[in-house]
Amino acid sequence: MTQANGKVEGKTGVLFVCLGNICRSPLAEGVFLDLARNQGIADHFDVDSAGTGNWHVGEKPDGRALAVAKKHGVTLVSVARQVDPAHDFSQFDWIIPMNRDNERDLLTLGARRQRTRLLRSFDPALSAETGADLDVPDPYFGQGDGFERVFAMIERACAGALRQLSNA
Repeated sequence: MTQANGKVEGKTGVLFVCLGNICRSPLAEGVFLDLARNQGIADHFDVDSAGTGNWHVGEKPDGRALAVAKKHGVTLVSVARQVDPAHDFSQFDWIIPMNRDNERDLLTLGARRQRTRLLRSFDPALSAETGADLDVPDPYFGQGDGFERVFAMIERACAGALRQLSNA
């Protein structure tokens, strides 16, 4: 059942956020849902993605994001949208930005600090390290294997997030 604020009752709401919502956050949404489906717990989560900017609203994910996801057996179904603070910050339990710039923008818009956490902070290989770079770099303007490297970062972090959030 959906409550008046949009929150799906009995589910943990997770919103992945990047800049334009066509590369990193749709990858994170797709990977998280794929991992949850594989564990039989996808119905425990209400998952979406959004961007802090509005440049790509209504667009499908970047073709390179679609290609790397397909290569790894992950389907991306989201359509780009911009964060709606009035709706998203009450609907989703966790707001998960891809980098510190996204995090700063979300906090400025009113996201609750205690429920806003960088995606790579869930990566078990990084959690114990101090000073680790927790940003997922934006592969949009990059060359070479940028999307593959970003996919690997997102996959490790989403596995950690799923473990932590399914036990919360």
